[in-house]
Amino acid sequence: MELKVILEAVLFSSSRPVASKQVARRLEEFSLQDIEEAFKILVRDYLSPERSVEIAEVAGGYQMRTKVDYRDYIKRFVKEKDVALSRPMLETLSIIAYKQPVAKKDIDAVRGVDSSRAIKHLLEKRLIDITGRNGDAGKKLTFRTTARFLEVYGLKDIEDLPTYKDIESLEE
Repeated sequence: MELKVILEAVLFSSSRPVASKQVARRLEEFSLQDIEEAFKILVRDYLSPERSVEIAEVAGGYQMRTKVDYRDYIKRFVKEKDVALSRPMLETLSIIAYKQPVAKKDIDAVRGVDSSRAIKHLLEKRLIDITGRNGDAGKKLTFRTTARFLEVYGLKDIEDLPTYKDIESLEE
């Protein structure tokens, strides 16, 4: 059976991103190099405008997703994942994403208010997690974004976040 077709079936049946190394561990008859090449071919195949789904590289793996153009139609049939965030949660998540690992006191300093509630909700939504403790007196907890954050926002890795220059150029 052709590897590309096998990978397509795996992606279709998985609700989470699938990593090449994960596939290589489970499909020992194929090399990691062959798996990575087959994923690249699949991504290219799904770029076709005749397809309503795409294969996106997110959170260190690949995921089959509906193309954004069809979002309004899909909403009529499928309940969207609950990732709605309040403004304080978005502010807190942004600070964590760009400054990670970051302690709560540093988040509070940037926002100018206590961020406990926002952090709690972001932890519950699994968009952030605790990375450990910093070297400051009292060894404060530090936070970072998770693979779920990358998946929800369609990022391959954290370096895909827009830079300040990218954001500034939107105003021009």
